This record gives sequence, structure tokens and C-alpha cells, in this order.
Amino acid sequence: MTKNQKIALGCGGLGCLGLIVVVVLGVAIYFYTQRSSFAFNGNRSSNYNFNTNRNSNSNRSSNGGSSSTASTSMSDDDKHKLFQAASMTQDTDVIHRVWKKVGLMNDDDTPSDEYGSFAKDHIIWAFKSGDFIQSVNTPEKARAYVDSHIDD
Repeated sequence: MTKNQKIALGCGGLGCLGLIVVVVLGVAIYFYTQRSSFAFNGNRSSNYNFNTNRNSNSNRSSNGGSSSTASTSMSDDDKHKLFQAASMTQDTDVIHRVWKKVGLMNDDDTPSDEYGSFAKDHIIWAFKSGDFIQSVNTPEKARAYVDSHIDD
């Protein structure tokens, strides 16, 4: 066996081993996410009592006033649903309209003080709300949800 054949054999073996590792990791990640999905979806409504209610009326500047009054009548869950659906439309105008509605963007298109905490809370919400996210998994479905809930 020549030196080049040994190198080719070694590289082939490492490539095959690397492929096996990638496949095993992919299968493990798939089953982990499926198991997590089932765990979250099974008893979500009875076990999920995470209170993210913030005082959105405290010391708002005049440029954010109109969006705070619109957002106070919505529940946190409704805000997260609208936020998620808007982001899935992939339409910047819709996203900005929703962000203003839920109080995340001031009238002058600058992020409000609540944006950072809301975004952090949204990550937790997303893990608990797989069913809803699947229900708006295309831009068309997401836009239909936003259109039917933006004026609530």
C-alpha cells in the first residue's frame, strides 16, 4: 500500500466517522425537541402560570403614550401571540404596527423601555406555546391572525 493510499484510507475513515457523529447528534436533537414539544404541549394550560405582567403605565414619555393605552387592555399571552404572528409575516410594516400596538415601539419608531424585558419573556413564552407557533407557521396564516386580532 502506498503512502497516498494510506492517506486516502485515513481521510475516508475520518469522513465516515464524522458523518456518523453528525447523524447521531441530529437524531438526538430531533428526539430531544420532540420530547420537549410533547412535555410542553401536554399540560400547558394547567401548569403554565408564569406572571410576566409589567406596569406599563409607569413614567412613559409623551412619544409612547398612545401605544401604552392600546396595549394595557391585552393580556400578556395575547401580546406574545400577536408579536409572534407579526414576526412570522416577514412584513416590516406589520411588525412595526404590532410593536406599537403592544407597547414595544414608541410613535417615533424607537424601542420602548418594555422591549428588552418583553423579548426576554417571549423566549420563555415560545417554549411553552409550540401549538400556537405551529398554527401560524406560514406568512399567510400569520398575517391572517394579525389581521383578525390587531384591533382587539
